[in-house]
Amino acid sequence: MTSAVVREISAELRGFREVQTLAYECAEAVAAQLKPGVTEREAARMQRQWLRERGVRDWFHLPFAWFGDRTAFVNFRVPLQFFPTNRKLEPGMPFILDMAPVYKGYTADIGYSGCLGLNPVHDKLLADLKAHRELILSEVRERRPLREIYEDVDRLMVRQGYANRHRAYPFGVIAHKVDRVRERRLNPTLFGFGTQSLKGLASDALHGHRDGWSPLWSPYKFSDHPPRPGLWAVEPHLGFRGTGAKFEEILVVTDSGDPEESAFWLDDDLPHVRRWAEGI
Repeated sequence: MTSAVVREISAELRGFREVQTLAYECAEAVAAQLKPGVTEREAARMQRQWLRERGVRDWFHLPFAWFGDRTAFVNFRVPLQFFPTNRKLEPGMPFILDMAPVYKGYTADIGYSGCLGLNPVHDKLLADLKAHRELILSEVRERRPLREIYEDVDRLMVRQGYANRHRAYPFGVIAHKVDRVRERRLNPTLFGFGTQSLKGLASDALHGHRDGWSPLWSPYKFSDHPPRPGLWAVEPHLGFRGTGAKFEEILVVTDSGDPEESAFWLDDDLPHVRRWAEGI
């Protein structure tokens, strides 16, 4: 059984938790409206509209939606393939909703996996993600280098019989840092990403390069350093024969000497965690 951990957090962290909760509420609301014939583009538009109606005006990235074998990034070769298409949802088909809103200057980046009807393979993938959430937290608390934790996640996937699909993301990232974003009247996007958020990530990359760390958690040498204090949007993504599933949520890393306070998930009351607690 997985039980929610009650933890007193700062006003700053409450701001991030509020927008993460809002994003997951959006995912559940949109997932409940999905039906056969809805396209990825329509699902992405539904997410944008739902969030804009609740005050979201800026994005780390605009919402994505992937249906069917696109949940496993089958044959993805170039970044443009990540953008929503006219792929239509069908009964028994898995889907992933992925959104990264900025609200009141706080950023979230979440991934929600679901299925239109019964799909035992998808259910097994979702259940097996639980071990990845536990492994990542445990090894971050041990201050293992990010690159080594990535490799351990890879090995766990192999033992489970799955393919690593987050490796298909740009730079193969399993996670990236998120920060506050300065609110502006006009918040343009570039290739689907908010320009203010891109500036923040670029600034982190510049400072990190100088100081020996990276805001991108990847399998490459630039991630060969201990976890950097801050907030990380973490997204282990499993694939099996054209079916993919993931979660994405914020992991808080601190410089505390107390292992339990040195790293913790921002919120344990999330759809995938509740699912595991209920034994689904």
